[in-house]
Amino acid sequence: MEESSLWYVFAVIVIVLLAADLWINRKPHHIPLKSALAQTAVWISVALAFGVLLFVVTGDTTKTMEYYTAYAIEEAMSMDNLFVFIIIFAYFGIKDEDQHHALFYGIVGAIVFRAIFIFAGVELLERFDWLLYVFGIILLIVAFKTTFGKDDDNKENGIAKYMKNRFDYVDTEETRGKMFAKVNGKRVITILFLCVIVIEMTDIVFALDSIPAVLAISTDTLVIYTSNIFAVMGLRSLFFVIHGGMQSIRYLKYGLGVILLFVSIKLLAHSYIEIPVLLSLVVIVGVLLITIVASVLKNKSEAKKAQAQPPLP
Repeated sequence: MEESSLWYVFAVIVIVLLAADLWINRKPHHIPLKSALAQTAVWISVALAFGVLLFVVTGDTTKTMEYYTAYAIEEAMSMDNLFVFIIIFAYFGIKDEDQHHALFYGIVGAIVFRAIFIFAGVELLERFDWLLYVFGIILLIVAFKTTFGKDDDNKENGIAKYMKNRFDYVDTEETRGKMFAKVNGKRVITILFLCVIVIEMTDIVFALDSIPAVLAISTDTLVIYTSNIFAVMGLRSLFFVIHGGMQSIRYLKYGLGVILLFVSIKLLAHSYIEIPVLLSLVVIVGVLLITIVASVLKNKSEAKKAQAQPPLP
């Protein structure tokens, strides 16, 4: 098999899995944590397996490590982004059973827009090497903003507020779960359609952070696009995992801040220091694991303190 054939394999995998996912979740329903974990495991397994196939076909260890590193970066940043999606759903009042369809259509759009960003980014870097420094500065700013920015769960999403105030839509019990509806013989958009648009636009904003980060790892379009899309496609199930039981990863933003700082340094110092891809992968995965373990230990410690306190009279 030639390396170019991997594009066809990737396309088939994406189409088949999206179709299967849409069929399994064809009816609006609540997705329990156990099911979300199983679906997340499937998406991660497929992504890891494609990396193995990439190595078997190309025999290139460096390219394979680049793939896994880019995937780890996108997956890490996606976890933080999903908390914003939770806020958006709450803002629009989207019921739990309708959230999967909203995410599905939003991610289909993300597949298209990220292709544009990635291919354009690679082309620009091949023509203008100095853009690496620009990306490095952008990521450095994002790293400090992520680490030291204030958390505000009640803060409204600016895009959501603008769209909700500017567009006419219907929001009734009969139109719940539908993208379009007929009112007085006229086809109009629903609150769900508006929510999907906001999710898509928000993801584009997220891509402005994540795409420069993966471009710091590789400029191979096959490596970047496949790793990025596999991470994005697993967002739906990962969303319900986070929504159902992982809100307690309290140190996630600090872990992301460290990862972005590391990647920005890699970009800014690329003319002087060449950081091996394997080292990048170890640092990124290591920081994520430390973040999760530290969060779990802190939560257990607080839970024990709460149990030890005598009940109020």
